[in-house]
Amino acid sequence: MRKLILFSVLMFLIIGFFPQKVTSNEQSYQVIPDEAIRLRILANSDAEKDQELKHAVRDAVNEEVTEWVEEMDDIDEARQLISSRIDDIDQIVKDTVADETYTVEYRKDVKFPTKLYDHYLYPAGEYEAILITLGEAEGSNWWCVIFPPLCFLDFSFGTTVEAAEADQEDQETEEQEEEEKEEEEVEYTFFFLKWFN
Repeated sequence: MRKLILFSVLMFLIIGFFPQKVTSNEQSYQVIPDEAIRLRILANSDAEKDQELKHAVRDAVNEEVTEWVEEMDDIDEARQLISSRIDDIDQIVKDTVADETYTVEYRKDVKFPTKLYDHYLYPAGEYEAILITLGEAEGSNWWCVIFPPLCFLDFSFGTTVEAAEADQEDQETEEQEEEEKEEEEVEYTFFFLKWFN
């Protein structure tokens, strides 16, 4: 009996000291910090010409603003710099769009939809941002975070959470249809019946 107890204790200790791998189906999402300043550009429309113009504005503004804030680590300093240079941003946009109508604003209440980008979740809400609207502003938008500098991520390729859920539902439906097809294609044979024939 002692040997059995000793063996059980020894096994318990061995199992207890080995690391256990725990898997979870939940995805972890990282959220943009509260202390962030975004850049959002709304295109006139989804026409190719308007989208190209949006990208030209993006490249010109992003190149300039990234240089301003790349060495900064204080949100108040970044706010002060950007608000003092909003006219410079306006001039960059003006030079890029030529005769097209546009507006440039720096506000704390720019509306953003919930976005899912890779394993990052960006909740909907009103955020501090430079908002550039081109023409009617009815086209797809482009946005990034300029402070802290995250403009190397093109969030416009992210998907809305609703779209991600719809994609998942579509995939589940396709899988169910494939399983049903496979079930329909199964042919049953009986050994004795085959042997008898």
